[in-house]
This record gives sequence, C-alpha cells and structure tokens, in this order.
Amino acid sequence: MQFLTILIRFSRFIFYSAILLCSIVLLSISTLIFFAAKDLPKLPAPLSRIIETPKTEIYAATGERLITLGGREPVPLSRISPHFINAVLAVEDHMFWEHRGINKLRTLKALYVTLTNRGKRIEGASTITQQLAKNLFFSFERTYLRKFKEMLIAFQIEYSSTKEEILHAYLNQIAFGAGAQGVEKAAQVFFGKSAADLTIAEASLLAGLPKSPTNYNPYRHYDRALKRREVVIARMQDAGYITPKEAQEALKIEPKLHLEHADARTGSYFLDALINELVEQYGNDVVFHGGIKVTATVDSNLQYAADQALKNGLARLDTLMQIPIDAEPRPQGAIVAIDPASGAIKAMIGGRDYYNSEYNRAMSSRRQPGSGFKPFLYYTAFEKLNFNGASVMVDSPISIDVVGSPKWEPRNFDNSYRGQIILKNALTDSVNTIAARLVEKIGPRAIIDTAKLCGIKSRLDDVLSVALGTSEVTPFEMASAYSTFASGGVRHEPFMIWRVEDAFGRIIYEHLVRGRKVLDPEITYQVVDMMKSVIDNGSGRSIREIGFTRPAAGKTGTTDSYNDAWFTGFTPTLCTAIWTGFDRIKKLKIPNQPGITGGKIAATIWAEFMAEAMKNEPIRDFPIPDGIRFEKADPISGCSVAAVSGGGESKDVSRVVNIPLRKNQKLCSSPKY
Repeated sequence: MQFLTILIRFSRFIFYSAILLCSIVLLSISTLIFFAAKDLPKLPAPLSRIIETPKTEIYAATGERLITLGGREPVPLSRISPHFINAVLAVEDHMFWEHRGINKLRTLKALYVTLTNRGKRIEGASTITQQLAKNLFFSFERTYLRKFKEMLIAFQIEYSSTKEEILHAYLNQIAFGAGAQGVEKAAQVFFGKSAADLTIAEASLLAGLPKSPTNYNPYRHYDRALKRREVVIARMQDAGYITPKEAQEALKIEPKLHLEHADARTGSYFLDALINELVEQYGNDVVFHGGIKVTATVDSNLQYAADQALKNGLARLDTLMQIPIDAEPRPQGAIVAIDPASGAIKAMIGGRDYYNSEYNRAMSSRRQPGSGFKPFLYYTAFEKLNFNGASVMVDSPISIDVVGSPKWEPRNFDNSYRGQIILKNALTDSVNTIAARLVEKIGPRAIIDTAKLCGIKSRLDDVLSVALGTSEVTPFEMASAYSTFASGGVRHEPFMIWRVEDAFGRIIYEHLVRGRKVLDPEITYQVVDMMKSVIDNGSGRSIREIGFTRPAAGKTGTTDSYNDAWFTGFTPTLCTAIWTGFDRIKKLKIPNQPGITGGKIAATIWAEFMAEAMKNEPIRDFPIPDGIRFEKADPISGCSVAAVSGGGESKDVSRVVNIPLRKNQKLCSSPKY
C-alpha cells in the first residue's frame, strides 16, 4: 500500500513537471515568435511582387556605372519546360508538394550539424519557400534569428499562396550567374532559346547552376557544370521524374552554349574578380538580387588605357615574332595597376581578348619573374650586410656547391663579365653573378621573408636560385609587392571594393585605408634609387627612348628560356606590373635572335600605359627620407670622385654615380667579393 502511494505521488510529480515544462517551452516559443514577428517584413500581394527586388549596381571609383546584376523576364509556369521544373524540384526541394513551408527532416539534420559545429557553421536546410522568403530581408548575416524569421515568413507564404504561385515566383527569381536572373533570362543567355523549349540535358544543367553560379558558370567551368548536372539528373531519376534510360541519354548530351549573347559575361577581368569576391562575402542571393550598390576601386579611364596598351603591345609582339593574325596560339599578357598609397586596384587586364579567353592571367597565372625578383634580394643584402649602391663586387664566373644537387653555376644573360662593379650598376644591368654571390652570403630564406613582407603570397622555394626569380608568382603579386617599394616601405593590402550599400542606402561595408610599415624607409629608398637607374640607364631604358620622362623606378624580368617577359615599375603614385608570354610554356622568339626580353616588349607596354594614366597628374619625384645623404661615386671603385681624382684606383670619372647613403655608411668602406 505504501509503495502504491509513492508511485501515485511520483506519477503526479512527473505529470505536473511535464505540464510545467511544456508550458515553459510553449511560453518561450510564443515569446520568440512575438519578438521575431514584430519586425517581420510585409508579405506582398500578389506573391509575384516578391521578385520585384532592385538590381545590384556596381560603380567605378570615378562614378560611372559599370554593370547591373539582376533584371528578370517573368514567365508563367505554362511557358517553362516541365523538365526544368522537375530538375529544380529534384535538386532543391523534392518534398515541395508535400511540406507546408519547411522540411522537418532536413531542418533537424541542419540543426544537428550546426550544434555539433558549436555555432561555427550554420547549416542551411532551406525549402523553396524559405529561399523565396529570403528576398524580403536586407540583412545579410546568417544567424539563428534570421533563419527563424525566414521560417515564419515561409509559413505565411504557404498559408496565403498556392504551391503554383510559390513555384512561379521562385523560378522567376533564381540567380544563375552570367547576368541571368530568372529561368527565361537564363535560357536565353546560355542556350539562346525560350524556357519552354529546354530539353532534359539543358534543363538539368541550368538547375545545377544556382548552388554556385560562379563555380559552375559553364562559360568558364564547363566540366564543373557537367559534373554538377550529373547530380541533378541522378536526383531526377531517384524522384521518378525521368526513367533510367532518359537519364543515360541526357548524360551523353553536352549542350551547346549560346556564345553570342551580350549579357552572358561581364566583359571585364576586373568585374569577374570583383563579383567573385562579393559572392564569397555576401552570397549569390545578395549579389544577384539583393539590390546592393558597390563602389569599386577601378578607374574607368585607367582600365581603358591598360586594355589599349596591352592590345597594342601584343600586336607589336605578334609582328616581331611574325605570327599571322589568325594563328593560334598567340602570346598573351596581363596588366595590374595599384595605388601604392592605399592598395586600391586601379586597373586589371587578364588577357589580350576577354571574349576569346576569360582566364584571368593577372590573378591566376603563376610564372617565373626572372630578374624582376632581384629588388627583394638587394633590399635584403643592404639590410643584412649594410651594403649600399656603391659597394663593390666582382662580376666573374661563379660555381656554388649545393648539398645533394649539382653545383649552381648561373651565367649572365649576355654571357659576358665586367669584373669589378658597384651594386647600383649590377642591378641596373641585371648582372646574375652578383645576385648569386649575394644570395650565397645572406641565404635564400632571408630573401623569401622580404618578398613575403612586401606582398608575395605564392610559395617560394628555399633554394639559391630564388634570387633570380625561379619561383612562380602572379602579375597581381608583383604589382602588390612593388607597391611596398613605391610607398617607402609601407604595405597596403590590395583591394577592389571601396564601399557596399544595401538596398536602402545604408553602408554595410566601407574600406578603411590602413598601412603597415614593413621595410626600413632609408634602405627602401636606396633600392628605389637603383631601380630608377634601371629605367634611366639599364635594361628598362626603352621606357625613356619612347618618351616617358617622369621620375619612375622598376625592373625588367626575363626567364632564361625567354618564356616570360616582365616589367614591373612605379611612379610615386601608381605601380604597374606587366607580363607577356604564352599560356603554355613556349619561347618568345624573334627570327635570328635568341628571344624577347622584358625590356623589349613589357617595358614598352608599361610606358604606353603609364604615359596615358599619368597625363593629368603633377610630376612628382620619390620623397627622400631624412636620414639619407648623397655622395658622388666612381662607377668602378665605388669610392668618392674626390678620392679617385686624387690618385685612387680608377681615373675614369666620366660616369659619376650619385649614391644615397644611410647614417654611418661611407664610400670605399665595403670589401670586394
């Protein structure tokens, strides 16, 4: 009897506890719904108005509108191929006709993934209705509250609209990339036909794009788009929309893209890179139909000037190499121009013709920079060994033992040797043996560290030959790293976006210029002074010969096999890298000559572009740090002109060299190596 009494009391405790717990849960849910519902956006009537979101607009730094993203051509469900409708349902929301706004199983799975990742990743489980609900929000954060609000809106949509109305609105607002918003626009852009005429092969390819319009863009990544299509077709078969035979037949077909549609591509290497960055940061929904306004760093005038300079330069290169107009392959090129005072990318051209090849060589093509890497070597030598431009070394054949490898025996480009030479002239004439002696003394790791500080991000091999530019880098990296020299040793991370505003004009991102001092300004100036000599007297003198007279500094780069020709240089306000070469390794050769150097073609492209880019800018020279003083040195002995004329080692003072010196540095004080 006592046991029965205890059991009854325990049962009552459990019962009332359960009631209390349920009440607390219901009260919590009610409270959450109450507060979340207070600022829910109003559902439009009719539902089709949900797709009337403003277009995203991208502007140049100079104010011109560069491109609009979005824009739809709504069509009724009756004018959309059933194959496309089935493909979208299969890959996006196969329970669409059964659920009432959310898919419970997918939601529970997403909640589990989110919780087990401790909030580091908020897993999506959106139904078509929930994805449609996103269009009513202009907050781009992925938060629990945002997802909860989307669910509430999804319930409203399901309650007030038919499934057909929901599907109609969704199919007409999907972002497919390449300027296509909505299924009708996508069908026209990619296949040049109406949405009503899409085949299984075409419909399944289109249905796979919204997951990542950038990564699956068939104009750039056709193989990826086909792989994604395999997933779509498999799900269509699993859902019973197509038979196994139809699936196999569709997989055999590779749809032909409509290449002549004007809206299919941005037409700009810079805009492609910018849109990719925006998508990574905000997602496809926001970028393609969030109505944002983006102010980019690009200068439209400089972008046009860069495009023309590269086209003109590559045409000259075709002529030099005697390549017929319709021949393939043809040499390619890239230009990147950066403002060293901020890191703003002012111009970017990734190839000779965007519509023939959208591959952005400026950011994606890694090539050996050759002697263009030597400024990092000379800065490191000046820092570690206290050298200066008048320090003397000996240009002669050299053989360096390398553990586990054959001896390293670098040669000069012209196979001649000058004997005793000062470092300023060694860089001016790009003497390889002097660079080899320097890297032997300071080690490759120190040079790599300097290059990384300046902005090189590619992997650099810890080998002696790194000093001669044998590790591959991109033109973007070279422009970025040389900008650090141009700014006196202050590093600014390159960027493409000044500001982003939401659809209501509220600023959601604004770039703040922050520089970081990474190099000693006095040593930097000494290296810049030597790079000025490259243009005035050395391998880059073609720049002066064609009439560019402004103060400028830079360095040519040519690989041993003449596969790559570079020039990277700067004025105090603009740094520009030029690369030319074939996409697949091939020699840049002139008949009856060894090959084409960076000074022959890349430097002339640089001069043409910079002359146009700087034409309205006042002439400025590089600022001289307070701790720098100048002395006139003999080009052979490295001693002061006064010492030489009084009986020093050399009587030839016909080519006096002006040398910037730091505190406690003296001429004739460095040993000969």
